[in-house]
Amino acid sequence: MKLLNLTSVCALLLLVLISAATPALGAPGGYHRGHGRKHKPRRGECHGASCFTPVRGGRNAILTLNSFEKGGDGGGPSECDGKFHSDNTLIVALSTGWYNHGSLCHKTITIHAKNGRSTRATVVDECDVHHGCRRNIVDGSRAVWKALGIPEKDWGTMPVTWSP
Repeated sequence: MKLLNLTSVCALLLLVLISAATPALGAPGGYHRGHGRKHKPRRGECHGASCFTPVRGGRNAILTLNSFEKGGDGGGPSECDGKFHSDNTLIVALSTGWYNHGSLCHKTITIHAKNGRSTRATVVDECDVHHGCRRNIVDGSRAVWKALGIPEKDWGTMPVTWSP
C-alpha cells in the first residue's frame, strides 16, 4: 500500500512540475496586442491583485504608439472584434484593468493631451499587463497622435488623461 501511495505522490508531483513549467515554455494562448506577443492570460492566471480589477478614480495615463494593422507591432488581431484596423483610424487599446474583459469594446473615450487638445477614439483592444503593458496605458494609433497635434518626432510616450 505504501508503494502505491509513493507512486501516486510522485505522479502528482510530476504533474505539478509540468504545469508550473508550461507558461515558461510558451504554452499557446489567445492573441495579445501591444508588443507583438501572442498570449492571452486565462482567468485566474493573473499574478497581481490588480490585473483584472478596473482602475478606479482618476484616469491619468501614458499614451503609447501602436500599430493595429496586419504585420504591425500590435501582434494579432484586436481583442474586441478579431480584426486588424488601419492606423489612420482613431482607435486605442487600454491596459488590462481599464479594458476590463472588453467592457469598453467599441465605445469611444476622450483623450486629453497636455497641449490642450483632445480627441475621441474607439476602444478596440487590450494592452496586456502580462507582457510589459503597465496599468496606466492608452495605446493609440497614428491617427490619435495626429489628432492631438503631436509632432511625429515626439511620438512614442506621453502623459495624458482620458475619460469615457
